[in-house]
Amino acid sequence: MPDSNQQPTTAIVRIQRFNPDVDKKPHMQDFTVPLTPGTTILDALHQIKTEQDGSLTFRRSCRHAICGSCAMNVNGRNVLVCKTPLARELDKQGCVTIKPLPYLPIIKDLVVDRSSFWEQYLRVKPWLIPPDNVPEKEFRVSPEEVEALHNAETCIMCGACYSSCQVIAMTKHYVGPHAALKAFLRVLDPRDTAPAERLADLAGGDGVYRCHTIFNCIDACPKNLNPTQAIETLRKLAQKRQAMEEARQERQKTLALPVKSEE
Repeated sequence: MPDSNQQPTTAIVRIQRFNPDVDKKPHMQDFTVPLTPGTTILDALHQIKTEQDGSLTFRRSCRHAICGSCAMNVNGRNVLVCKTPLARELDKQGCVTIKPLPYLPIIKDLVVDRSSFWEQYLRVKPWLIPPDNVPEKEFRVSPEEVEALHNAETCIMCGACYSSCQVIAMTKHYVGPHAALKAFLRVLDPRDTAPAERLADLAGGDGVYRCHTIFNCIDACPKNLNPTQAIETLRKLAQKRQAMEEARQERQKTLALPVKSEE
């Protein structure tokens, strides 16, 4: 009598295919792959490309959930396929469905055009704009100030939050949760000299006030970050950006001094 608890040895991987040279619209194609306890969805895609269909196209790089290049839509959710176990995503028929990130133009198969994603990232000037009087040794930033920046620094720019945002589905001019999170990083950084300029841009028609607060970006983030909270903070700061600018100027007068600690 067969063991009813025996785990399946294969899985069906249903992939959205699209080759602009020959296809008028995307279509689904099924592949059967070996299933082991350690198989990730990225492993399955590699198996298909290596042994079944070399034309399958997708992005990947580090395989350690650091580079963010392998973000895809799996069973309707944006995830990093390099760290997503295949067995966990199978339905009752032993099938998983993989599509490219939504709301973005498809280049081929699972590869999308992220031009608008990077345009909004550059729009917020994510680099530090330091003061003229840079200290000879180091900026003295308090642990509390560093903690406020920590979450934004761990964003890997995978695009999962961006392509889960329903505002992006309506307009690619919206700043997006990823860029807002990086702007938040600089606005709260005591070393940065342009908080008012940044907040003025974010307060515009396609800035943080366009967010519908649906929380899709939080659900999609593979690093468990909270872009919505950053957007809410930026909304509040944008209403008092002049006071923010003045407070920043005062804070920068002490950036070269030791940080006082409470005993």
